[in-house]
Amino acid sequence: MATVQVIGSSFGTRSVPSFDGLHISTVRFSSAVPTRVGISQRSYKGLVVKAATVVAPKYTSIKPLGDRVLVKIKTAEEKSIGGILLPTTAQTKPQSGEVVAIGEGRTVGKTKVDISIQTGAQVVYSKYAGTEVEFSGSNHLILKEDDIVGLLDTDDIKDLKPLNDRVLIKVAEAETKTAGGLLLTEATKEKPSIGTVVAVGPGPLDEEGKRKPLSVATGNTVLYSKYAGNEFKGADGAEYITLRASDVMAVLS
Repeated sequence: MATVQVIGSSFGTRSVPSFDGLHISTVRFSSAVPTRVGISQRSYKGLVVKAATVVAPKYTSIKPLGDRVLVKIKTAEEKSIGGILLPTTAQTKPQSGEVVAIGEGRTVGKTKVDISIQTGAQVVYSKYAGTEVEFSGSNHLILKEDDIVGLLDTDDIKDLKPLNDRVLIKVAEAETKTAGGLLLTEATKEKPSIGTVVAVGPGPLDEEGKRKPLSVATGNTVLYSKYAGNEFKGADGAEYITLRASDVMAVLS
Protein backbone atom coordinates (compact mmCIF):
# COMPACT_ATOMS: atom_id res chain seq x y z
CA MET A 1 0.00 0.00 0.00
CA ALA A 2 1.40 3.42 -0.96
CA THR A 3 1.86 5.93 1.85
CA VAL A 4 1.18 9.61 1.45
CA GLN A 5 2.80 12.47 3.38
CA VAL A 6 0.43 15.45 3.43
CA ILE A 7 1.55 19.02 4.00
CA GLY A 8 -1.34 21.54 4.08
CA SER A 9 -4.20 20.14 2.03
CA SER A 10 -4.60 16.57 0.86
CA PHE A 11 -5.77 16.99 -2.71
CA GLY A 12 -3.97 18.00 -5.86
CA THR A 13 -4.80 20.69 -8.37
CA ARG A 14 -4.50 18.78 -11.61
CA SER A 15 -8.27 18.74 -12.06
CA VAL A 16 -9.20 21.54 -9.68
CA PRO A 17 -9.58 25.11 -11.03
CA SER A 18 -8.12 28.04 -9.11
CA PHE A 19 -10.36 30.42 -7.17
CA ASP A 20 -9.87 33.78 -5.47
CA GLY A 21 -9.09 33.46 -1.77
CA LEU A 22 -7.40 30.06 -2.08
CA HIS A 23 -3.75 29.84 -1.19
CA ILE A 24 -1.15 27.40 -2.43
CA SER A 25 0.29 24.70 -0.20
CA THR A 26 2.01 21.48 -1.22
CA VAL A 27 1.28 17.76 -1.20
CA ARG A 28 4.33 15.49 -1.46
CA PHE A 29 4.40 11.74 -2.00
CA SER A 30 6.97 10.07 0.22
CA SER A 31 9.74 7.81 -1.00
CA ALA A 32 7.72 4.83 0.28
CA VAL A 33 5.54 5.01 -2.83
CA PRO A 34 6.58 2.03 -5.00
CA THR A 35 7.40 2.76 -8.62
CA ARG A 36 4.87 0.25 -9.82
CA VAL A 37 2.06 2.53 -8.65
CA GLY A 38 2.97 4.74 -11.58
CA ILE A 39 3.50 7.94 -9.56
CA SER A 40 6.91 9.57 -9.76
CA GLN A 41 8.53 11.34 -6.81
CA ARG A 42 7.58 14.99 -7.16
CA SER A 43 5.63 17.74 -5.39
CA TYR A 44 2.00 18.54 -6.10
CA LYS A 45 0.29 21.84 -5.37
CA GLY A 46 -2.66 21.68 -3.02
CA LEU A 47 -5.27 24.17 -1.87
CA VAL A 48 -5.87 25.80 1.49
CA VAL A 49 -9.20 27.56 1.93
CA LYS A 50 -9.13 30.78 3.96
CA ALA A 51 -12.46 30.84 5.78
CA ALA A 52 -13.98 33.42 8.11
CA THR A 53 -13.36 33.05 11.83
CA VAL A 54 -16.64 31.94 13.44
CA VAL A 55 -17.56 33.67 16.71
CA ALA A 56 -19.66 31.46 19.01
CA PRO A 57 -23.25 32.63 19.75
CA LYS A 58 -22.40 33.10 23.45
CA TYR A 59 -20.50 36.27 22.50
CA THR A 60 -22.91 39.14 21.91
CA SER A 61 -20.57 41.94 20.79
CA ILE A 62 -17.18 42.66 19.22
CA LYS A 63 -15.19 45.72 20.32
CA PRO A 64 -12.38 46.66 17.88
CA LEU A 65 -9.17 47.93 19.46
CA GLY A 66 -6.92 50.85 18.49
CA ASP A 67 -7.53 52.17 14.99
CA ARG A 68 -9.51 49.13 13.88
CA VAL A 69 -13.06 49.16 12.55
CA LEU A 70 -15.70 46.42 12.37
CA VAL A 71 -17.61 46.42 9.07
CA LYS A 72 -20.67 44.34 8.22
CA ILE A 73 -19.97 43.15 4.67
CA LYS A 74 -22.52 43.98 2.00
CA THR A 75 -24.18 40.93 0.43
CA ALA A 76 -22.80 39.96 -2.98
CA GLU A 77 -24.94 40.93 -5.96
CA GLU A 78 -26.96 37.91 -7.10
CA LYS A 79 -28.16 39.54 -10.32
CA SER A 80 -26.50 41.51 -13.09
CA ILE A 81 -27.55 45.08 -13.92
CA GLY A 82 -29.78 43.57 -16.63
CA GLY A 83 -31.52 41.32 -14.10
CA ILE A 84 -29.76 38.06 -15.02
CA LEU A 85 -29.31 35.69 -12.07
CA LEU A 86 -25.58 35.17 -11.43
CA PRO A 87 -24.13 31.81 -10.33
CA THR A 88 -22.04 31.87 -7.14
CA THR A 89 -18.78 31.62 -9.10
CA ALA A 90 -19.66 34.75 -11.11
CA GLN A 91 -20.68 36.93 -8.17
CA THR A 92 -18.23 39.73 -7.42
CA LYS A 93 -16.70 39.72 -3.95
CA PRO A 94 -18.08 42.79 -2.13
CA GLN A 95 -15.70 45.63 -1.21
CA SER A 96 -18.20 47.65 0.77
CA GLY A 97 -20.25 47.49 3.92
CA GLU A 98 -21.58 49.28 7.00
CA VAL A 99 -19.45 50.30 9.97
CA VAL A 100 -20.96 48.71 13.10
CA ALA A 101 -18.21 49.35 15.67
CA ILE A 102 -15.00 51.38 15.97
CA GLY A 103 -11.90 51.35 18.15
CA GLU A 104 -10.69 54.07 20.49
CA GLY A 105 -8.28 55.57 17.94
CA ARG A 106 -4.51 55.82 17.80
CA THR A 107 -1.61 58.02 18.82
CA VAL A 108 0.26 60.02 16.16
CA GLY A 109 3.42 61.47 17.68
CA LYS A 110 2.14 62.86 20.99
CA THR A 111 -1.37 63.48 19.71
CA LYS A 112 -4.35 61.19 20.35
CA VAL A 113 -6.37 60.86 17.13
CA ASP A 114 -9.91 59.52 17.18
CA ILE A 115 -11.28 57.43 14.32
CA SER A 116 -12.90 59.78 11.82
CA ILE A 117 -15.55 57.27 10.69
CA GLN A 118 -18.82 56.94 12.59
CA THR A 119 -20.91 53.81 13.09
CA GLY A 120 -23.59 53.49 10.43
CA ALA A 121 -21.31 54.89 7.71
CA GLN A 122 -21.28 53.07 4.36
CA VAL A 123 -17.67 52.46 3.36
CA VAL A 124 -15.54 50.99 0.58
CA TYR A 125 -12.36 49.17 1.61
CA SER A 126 -9.25 47.70 0.00
CA LYS A 127 -9.85 44.34 -1.67
CA TYR A 128 -7.50 42.18 0.42
CA ALA A 129 -7.64 44.09 3.72
CA GLY A 130 -8.67 42.85 7.15
CA THR A 131 -9.80 39.60 8.73
CA GLU A 132 -13.20 38.09 7.99
CA VAL A 133 -15.39 37.19 10.98
CA GLU A 134 -18.75 35.39 10.98
CA PHE A 135 -20.78 37.01 13.74
CA SER A 136 -24.53 37.01 14.53
CA GLY A 137 -25.25 35.16 11.29
CA SER A 138 -23.52 37.72 9.06
CA ASN A 139 -20.06 38.15 7.58
CA HIS A 140 -18.01 40.99 9.03
CA LEU A 141 -14.54 42.37 8.46
CA ILE A 142 -12.13 43.75 11.08
CA LEU A 143 -9.66 46.12 9.42
CA LYS A 144 -7.57 49.19 10.11
CA GLU A 145 -9.10 52.59 9.47
CA ASP A 146 -6.34 53.26 6.93
CA ASP A 147 -7.58 50.30 4.84
CA ILE A 148 -10.89 52.07 4.28
CA VAL A 149 -10.77 53.78 0.89
CA GLY A 150 -13.70 56.15 1.37
CA LEU A 151 -17.35 56.79 2.20
CA LEU A 152 -20.08 55.87 -0.28
CA ASP A 153 -23.73 56.64 0.45
CA THR A 154 -25.00 55.66 -3.03
CA ASP A 155 -24.52 52.68 -5.35
CA ASP A 156 -22.37 54.66 -7.80
CA ILE A 157 -18.60 54.67 -7.25
CA LYS A 158 -18.26 58.15 -8.77
CA ASP A 159 -19.91 59.51 -5.60
CA LEU A 160 -17.13 58.10 -3.39
CA LYS A 161 -15.62 60.49 -0.82
CA PRO A 162 -11.98 59.37 -0.44
CA LEU A 163 -10.38 59.30 3.01
CA ASN A 164 -6.86 60.23 4.14
CA ASP A 165 -4.42 60.17 1.17
CA ARG A 166 -6.74 58.35 -1.25
CA VAL A 167 -7.65 59.67 -4.71
CA LEU A 168 -10.56 58.68 -6.97
CA ILE A 169 -9.69 58.70 -10.68
CA LYS A 170 -11.86 58.19 -13.76
CA VAL A 171 -9.72 56.08 -16.08
CA ALA A 172 -9.17 57.38 -19.62
CA GLU A 173 -10.55 55.21 -22.42
CA ALA A 174 -8.03 52.93 -24.12
CA GLU A 175 -6.73 54.03 -27.51
CA THR A 176 -8.61 52.37 -30.38
CA LYS A 177 -5.92 53.05 -33.01
CA THR A 178 -2.14 52.92 -33.20
CA ALA A 179 -0.10 56.05 -34.02
CA GLY A 180 -0.10 54.80 -37.63
CA GLY A 181 -3.90 54.59 -37.75
CA LEU A 182 -4.33 50.81 -37.40
CA LEU A 183 -7.40 49.67 -35.48
CA LEU A 184 -6.70 47.80 -32.25
CA THR A 185 -8.70 44.79 -31.09
CA GLU A 186 -9.86 44.49 -27.48
CA ALA A 187 -7.04 42.00 -26.80
CA THR A 188 -4.34 44.36 -28.07
CA LYS A 189 -5.55 47.59 -26.46
CA GLU A 190 -3.09 48.87 -23.87
CA LYS A 191 -4.54 49.24 -20.36
CA PRO A 192 -4.54 53.00 -19.62
CA SER A 193 -2.55 54.42 -16.71
CA ILE A 194 -3.95 57.91 -17.27
CA GLY A 195 -7.13 59.42 -15.88
CA THR A 196 -8.91 62.44 -14.46
CA VAL A 197 -9.05 63.05 -10.72
CA VAL A 198 -12.70 63.03 -9.60
CA ALA A 199 -12.21 63.44 -5.84
CA VAL A 200 -9.38 63.60 -3.31
CA GLY A 201 -9.11 62.84 0.39
CA PRO A 202 -8.28 65.43 3.10
CA GLY A 203 -4.67 64.22 3.23
CA PRO A 204 -2.60 62.13 5.67
CA LEU A 205 -1.87 63.11 9.27
CA ASP A 206 1.50 64.59 10.26
CA GLU A 207 3.24 63.99 13.62
CA GLU A 208 1.14 66.72 15.22
CA GLY A 209 -2.11 65.13 14.08
CA LYS A 210 -2.77 67.76 11.40
CA ARG A 211 -3.78 67.04 7.81
CA LYS A 212 -1.21 67.50 5.04
CA PRO A 213 -2.94 68.55 1.78
CA LEU A 214 -2.39 66.37 -1.26
CA SER A 215 -0.35 67.48 -4.27
CA VAL A 216 -3.13 66.62 -6.74
CA ALA A 217 -6.51 68.28 -7.10
CA THR A 218 -9.92 67.53 -8.60
CA GLY A 219 -9.84 67.94 -12.38
CA ASN A 220 -6.13 67.11 -12.78
CA THR A 221 -5.21 64.68 -15.55
CA VAL A 222 -2.65 62.33 -14.01
CA LEU A 223 -0.34 59.44 -14.78
CA TYR A 224 -0.41 56.72 -12.11
CA SER A 225 1.33 53.44 -11.33
CA LYS A 226 0.01 50.68 -13.58
CA TYR A 227 -0.71 48.04 -10.92
CA ALA A 228 -1.75 50.27 -8.01
CA GLY A 229 -5.12 50.73 -6.34
CA ASN A 230 -8.56 49.16 -6.56
CA GLU A 231 -10.60 49.17 -9.77
CA PHE A 232 -14.36 49.71 -10.03
CA LYS A 233 -16.97 50.11 -12.76
CA GLY A 234 -19.34 53.06 -12.44
CA ALA A 235 -23.07 53.15 -13.14
CA ASP A 236 -22.21 55.06 -16.32
CA GLY A 237 -20.10 52.12 -17.54
CA ALA A 238 -16.84 54.05 -17.07
CA GLU A 239 -13.83 52.58 -15.27
CA TYR A 240 -12.68 54.14 -11.99
CA ILE A 241 -9.71 53.48 -9.75
CA THR A 242 -8.93 54.47 -6.16
CA LEU A 243 -5.30 54.69 -5.08
CA ARG A 244 -2.98 56.51 -2.72
CA ALA A 245 -1.71 59.93 -3.79
CA SER A 246 1.84 58.52 -3.63
CA ASP A 247 0.93 56.21 -6.54
CA VAL A 248 0.24 59.24 -8.75
CA MET A 249 3.48 59.80 -10.67
CA ALA A 250 2.79 63.01 -12.62
CA VAL A 251 0.23 65.66 -13.55
CA LEU A 252 -0.30 66.01 -17.29
CA SER A 253 -1.19 69.25 -19.06
